[in-house]
Amino acid sequence: MTDAALFSLSGRTALVTGAGRGIGREIARGLAAAGADLVLVGRAKSITPTAEELIAASHRVHVVDADLSDLSALPGLMASVAERYDVEILVNCAGVIHRGPFLDVDDAAWDEVMGVNLDAPRLLSRVFARGMVERGRGKIINIASLLSFQGGKEVSSYTVSKHALLGLTHALANEWAGRGIHVNAIAPGYIATDNTAALRRDADRDAEILSRIPAGRWGRPEDLVGAAVFLASPASDYVTGHTLVVDGGWMSR
Repeated sequence: MTDAALFSLSGRTALVTGAGRGIGREIARGLAAAGADLVLVGRAKSITPTAEELIAASHRVHVVDADLSDLSALPGLMASVAERYDVEILVNCAGVIHRGPFLDVDDAAWDEVMGVNLDAPRLLSRVFARGMVERGRGKIINIASLLSFQGGKEVSSYTVSKHALLGLTHALANEWAGRGIHVNAIAPGYIATDNTAALRRDADRDAEILSRIPAGRWGRPEDLVGAAVFLASPASDYVTGHTLVVDGGWMSR
C-alpha cells in the first residue's frame, strides 16, 4: 500500500454526529477531503449548512434529521440508516455540557448529558457494528475529553459521561478487534468551541487554563482533523482501544 493510500478514505462511507459546528464540523470536512462519503446525523437545521458547503465542493453528503437525545426513537431511525448506507466509519462527536455545582444539577439535565454523550454513542455503535461485522472491517471513533481522565470543575455530568465513554471504547475494542473493527477515542484538550465559550469569557479561568498548556494557546477544531483521519484510515489498522490525546501538551504537565 502506498503512503497516500494509507490515509485515503476513498470509497468509504463515514457517519458523523455533531457536524453542525466546532470539532464535528471540522472532522466531517477532513473525512470528506480524504475521500469519504458522509452521512451527517443530527438536527437538520444545525447540520444542513455543513452538508451544503461540502456538496458545493463536490463531496457526497447525506443529511439525517435526528434528535440524539430521543433514545427511544434513535435505534429504529439508525437501523433504517444502516439499511440505506454501508457505514464503515462511525464518529460519535455530538455532545452537550451543563455547568454548575453538583448539588444544583437536576435529573433532567443529568439525563440529557448522559443520553447524548454516552447512550447515543452506545446505540449507534450497536446498530452500525452489525454491518461492520458482516463486512469484516470498520472504524468507530468516540470523541472523549480531558475530563475522561480528570474531574473538572462543576461539570459532574459531563465528566461522568466522558469517563464512561472511554470505558465503552475499551470494552468494544476488546470485543470486536478480532472481527476487523477498530474502536478508538480522541480526547481533545481545551478547544475554542461553543462548549468552552464560558471558560474563555472568564479572564481568570482563561489565564489559568492557558498557563498549563505548553503550546501556549487554546486548540482549534481543525487541530483534531489529522487524528480523526488517521483513526478512520488503513494507517491505523493495528490500533484499537487507544485514546489519542490532542491537547497541546496539557496532560504532560
